[in-house]
Amino acid sequence: MWAELHASAITWPLAVLVALAVDRMFGEPPARWHPVVGMGRYLSYMGRRVGTSAGSMRLRPFVLGAAAWWLGAAMVMGLSLGASWLIGEWVWWVQALALGVLLKPLLAWRMLRSEVRAVEAALAQSLAEGRERLSWLVSRDVGSLDAAQVRESAIESLAENLNDSVVAPLFWFAIAGLPGAALYRFANTADAMWGYRGQRDGIDWTWAGKWAARADDVLSWLPARITGALLGLLGAPRSWRDWPVQARRTPSPNSGWPMAAMALALDVRLAKPGVYVLHPAGRPAQAADTQRAVQLAGRVVVLLAVGAGLAATLCWMTQP
Repeated sequence: MWAELHASAITWPLAVLVALAVDRMFGEPPARWHPVVGMGRYLSYMGRRVGTSAGSMRLRPFVLGAAAWWLGAAMVMGLSLGASWLIGEWVWWVQALALGVLLKPLLAWRMLRSEVRAVEAALAQSLAEGRERLSWLVSRDVGSLDAAQVRESAIESLAENLNDSVVAPLFWFAIAGLPGAALYRFANTADAMWGYRGQRDGIDWTWAGKWAARADDVLSWLPARITGALLGLLGAPRSWRDWPVQARRTPSPNSGWPMAAMALALDVRLAKPGVYVLHPAGRPAQAADTQRAVQLAGRVVVLLAVGAGLAATLCWMTQP
């Protein structure tokens, strides 16, 4: 029994190291094999059937949206549980390799880093190109943003997605294995596609997407605060007192925590026009701040890898 528990304990941190290594070396798998792309296709298909253009309707789109969410979650959990069961009898180091390869598509640090750098590179060419590239990262209207606001939006997206695409999947993997990471990525993808208030693409998501939005809020609550704490610890440990105050300025219960930590660490002002301003005493973001933000987020990823490595080493040293 102890040997089985020990094998499980050492397998998970090694799987994290494998996933981060595969991400660094190869990036994202082809779209046809990418599980998050598959989740998106399911959500797109079901979204056209659960949404409504009648804003006065509430119960029907809410029930249909929640049912479609649970059906998708059940499929994702079933597939990931099946994969975990299939490799569960393999020798522990083969399990670690297989789990790491399966975990990799559920996190995306290399792609996030590249996309944020691409916004800065495009902005160096022209404001129009910077806005166009930013539109790949964010869902907001970018047509009226000036250069500083484009840069701010890219840095905000980096901080928020550091949680959504790296820290939170790894957190839920540590809690519940591959099914935990897969469920989180499904919930986060559903929120990104359905979690809107009002009309989008001809569908009123106010009630159809409410369950998806709240599910993501719940699953992201603790990881978002962990992400912010790591950014603050590595970037601005003296800003702890201001961090909660700034984080609560955003309407989202979670995204403000990593974004506020990033703003304080860089000592820059980050804002969404007409919605919130984080660290208003900070200076306007400059081109160098984008690279500083990427480096700080990268240090968080390195810290996670070091933590996984230490956990694996400790398990190895205490083996019977």
